[in-house]
Amino acid sequence: MSDIEYTEGPLLDANRAFDTVLWNDSSDPEELRQSISFGGVGATCNPVIAYTTISKHPDIWVDRIKKIAADNPTWGESEIGWQAVKGMSVEAAKMLEPAFEKHNGRNGRLSVQTDPRLYRDPKALADQAEEFHNLAKNIVVKIPATKTGIEAIEDATERGVSINVTVSFSVPQAVAAAEAIERGLERRKAAGHDISQMGPVVTIMAGRLDDWLKGVVARDKIFIDASALEWAGIAAAKRAYEIFNERGFTARVLVAAFRNCYQWSEMQGGDMVVSPPFKWQQIINGSDYKPVTKIDEPVAEHYLDELRRISDFNRAYEVDGMSEEEFISFGPTVKTLRQFLDACNDLDVLVRNIILPAV
Repeated sequence: MSDIEYTEGPLLDANRAFDTVLWNDSSDPEELRQSISFGGVGATCNPVIAYTTISKHPDIWVDRIKKIAADNPTWGESEIGWQAVKGMSVEAAKMLEPAFEKHNGRNGRLSVQTDPRLYRDPKALADQAEEFHNLAKNIVVKIPATKTGIEAIEDATERGVSINVTVSFSVPQAVAAAEAIERGLERRKAAGHDISQMGPVVTIMAGRLDDWLKGVVARDKIFIDASALEWAGIAAAKRAYEIFNERGFTARVLVAAFRNCYQWSEMQGGDMVVSPPFKWQQIINGSDYKPVTKIDEPVAEHYLDELRRISDFNRAYEVDGMSEEEFISFGPTVKTLRQFLDACNDLDVLVRNIILPAV
């Protein structure tokens, strides 16, 4: 990546100083190009991000969607929309190939998310993960951290797919997913396959856990120090990171769904991934913050004491706080899955309005 003109600032300072790496929480080409200049070495995507990127750039995507439809006259709206997403992903993955080669597959990856409408079918999730894996050499595939998803994660990993666990907000989800990845890797290795270039990550959607707990506090009328509610996702991510190190998991923790700058700064110093939306990267890099190691600093006990008054925080923070069967009904899981499903519907409508405009 010697031809990249880097942008000096806290993001680049952190990337130079620590093992903590920056991925962009979008596959939008312009945002990704700028993130790479900040030192970014990966990117993530989901149905909401994909829909937003396509709808934000009609000058690019209207003609491309029309061509996809013309080339495939029997395809429905969903097939056309997903083909557009796959095309976007391949182009973004190409931008990250230099980092992929430099990091031997551990970074330089573009995340593609499996269709959330498959969330009840582990084989369909694993099959689609394998399909997406074959789009480019540096794809990492998102599968949700539900009981069904855990089964698919293990299966897809055994097939050689690098996984980015998504729809994951808690320590028990992260640990269960990392264990599934480990089982898949062991079976693949035992079958004589090379796993040295596989780069699995397990996401903690820190801000979405915060969002949910804020809603719970309001719903249940819990009198609490409101500032503690900015630390729940950070606490879960730090606890997951600690356990991953203790147990020697291959997968790294990835922190996403930012709601404040602490969700970046508190992770610095860890061998992990931080994936802020581009707007947060701009805020961070436009500041005069000097990055320091924070990953091993525990969240203040006062905040933890306040958060422990919320039962759903305990479910998210304790390694045995939930069973795999409970993952699908955990509040943030339900809200996020439904949002992803809604985004698929939105993409269908967008495609419909292009190929069959109203009269």
